[in-house]
Amino acid sequence: MILEHALLHIKPGQSAAFEAAMKQAKPLIAASPGFVAIEVYPAAEVPDTYLLMVKWQSIAAHRDGFRKSQRYAKWKALLHHFYDPMPEVSYFSESSDEQ
Repeated sequence: MILEHALLHIKPGQSAAFEAAMKQAKPLIAASPGFVAIEVYPAAEVPDTYLLMVKWQSIAAHRDGFRKSQRYAKWKALLHHFYDPMPEVSYFSESSDEQ
């Protein structure tokens, strides 16, 4: 399992519109092969900041599957204009030591 992580900085005052757009965008990513789960959390102390976490079966499911799909084009149109700056995506893997 892979965890995709991105810190989303939303243009000031655009959080409500971003949250509405994210509700529309979630089904797009959820329909992707290799998708497991998505969570989006607003920062507790920093306005207009969100933590995006998406579980994938593999990095390829995100990078080579979702990002090269028509669903991603729609995701991008719904969400990318809210970001300033564009988020940096990182991937984390489950530890083999977990029980």
